[in-house]
Amino acid sequence: MTEQLPDRTFGWANMFVATRESDPREQGDPPVGERDTLVRFLRDYRLTLELKCEGLDAAAMAARSVPPSDLSLLGLVRHLAAVEHFWFRRVLAGQDAPRLYRSADGRNEAFDGAAADPAVVAEAWDTWRAEVAFAEQFVAAQEDLSAIASFDNGLGEQQSISVRELLVHMIEEYARHMGHADFLRERIDGRVGL
Repeated sequence: MTEQLPDRTFGWANMFVATRESDPREQGDPPVGERDTLVRFLRDYRLTLELKCEGLDAAAMAARSVPPSDLSLLGLVRHLAAVEHFWFRRVLAGQDAPRLYRSADGRNEAFDGAAADPAVVAEAWDTWRAEVAFAEQFVAAQEDLSAIASFDNGLGEQQSISVRELLVHMIEEYARHMGHADFLRERIDGRVGL
C-alpha cells in the first residue's frame, strides 16, 4: 500500500513567502564588516525556521519524519532553543541556568517531548524566542568577537570558544537543521522552498 503524499507547492522564487516584499529576511544593502555579516546570517536562519513552521497546527508541528526517527519541526524548535540557551546563556554569559528540555537523569528530551499539544508548541516558541532575544542582546553588547569563554565539553575536559567561533557554529547549526526542516515541511503539506 502506497502512502498518499501532498502535492509539492512553491512560494515566490522557491521561498516560503508570497512576494519578495513579504520576506522578513534581509534584502537591503550587503552587510558591512564581520559582526554585521555573522549577525545577519544567523538572524536570517532564525527567521527561516519561523517561516518553515508558519501556519502549522500542533499536530503538524509534532509530525515525525519517518520511523524510527523522532525528528519533527517542534523538536527542532525545542532543540534550537536548548542550543541557544546552552551556548549563549550558560557558556558565554556564564549563567548557572538549568539545561532546557532535559529529563531528571540528564537525557535530552527536545525531540522525545515534542507532543502534538498547542500548549507545548506555544511554550517551545516562547522559550526559543526568549533565548534568541538573550543571544542577540548578548552579542550586541560584546565589543570584541574574540572574547573567550571556557566550558566543560561533557567529557570532563575544559575547552574554550570565542564569540566569533560561536556565531559561526550557530550559523552552521541552523543551516543543517533548515535542511531537515525542508524535508519535514514538504512531507507535511508539500510546501518547499528556502
